[in-house]
Amino acid sequence: MSPDRHAPDGHRSSSPAAAQASSQETPALEVVALVSIGRHPLTARERRADRDARGVELALSLHGAQTRLLHAGQWDERGEAALRGYLGMGFETLTLLDQPPGSDVSVALGEVLEDWAPQLVIAGERAEQGEGSGMLPYLLAERLGWPLVQGVAGVEAIEEGVATLLQALPRGQRRRLKVRLPAIVTVDSAAPAARQSAYGPARRGGCESLVADACPDGLETIGEVQPARKRPKRLKIVKASSARERFKAAAAKAEGAGGQVLTDITPEAGAEAIHALLREVGVLR
Repeated sequence: MSPDRHAPDGHRSSSPAAAQASSQETPALEVVALVSIGRHPLTARERRADRDARGVELALSLHGAQTRLLHAGQWDERGEAALRGYLGMGFETLTLLDQPPGSDVSVALGEVLEDWAPQLVIAGERAEQGEGSGMLPYLLAERLGWPLVQGVAGVEAIEEGVATLLQALPRGQRRRLKVRLPAIVTVDSAAPAARQSAYGPARRGGCESLVADACPDGLETIGEVQPARKRPKRLKIVKASSARERFKAAAAKAEGAGGQVLTDITPEAGAEAIHALLREVGVLR
């Protein structure tokens, strides 16, 4: 292409097709990180929830992503410091979905996510306060009709509407998965630790409120709430955060050498053997 006679020296005129291509920018990846008020395991003080903070860190690591923080609950003095901890990670605003205590936040969150229509929703595996059942991401995925991947340790790439995820497995193993967006992912403790919250941005950040109808929790309407009993003993699951720990866990031999192999037995005998084993390890009492 020859230089444009009406343009300054050293500049060339661009074709209409090139100008149109340059004007059409690639749409940014829209990410919503669900955050909650956590509780320190030793002091019981309110703080950033560890898994939620790791999810925000995961969202910040995505190139070209526009991340929004969403919290369903109330903005009060008790939890303000915890919520501002997320703002101190580099955000100017946090969207608050005002919900009274004891309400089913899955309904209100589902309506907001339907309205926003993000490509990726990142959440912790379970809350550190309240019920902590870990069912919220599954209820949202069922309502929205999106796929859900649990225990994510990292996002390797997002190309052409498909996300390549790294899922954490027991004994330090990893599994690579591909999921088509939009999708919901829950973050494992093996994900990168959250960055330190900066005091200045945390204090300067603001809260943007949304009004949504409160839906009472089904447990309070159909059942009785009582203090939780002591949980049964869980089987040991090795979780590793570093490469050295993952290798050590994968190379370690399984504990216990008193097992037995049951062959050519009736289903009743097999069930009795499994029941006896569960009682021996303390799962059943």
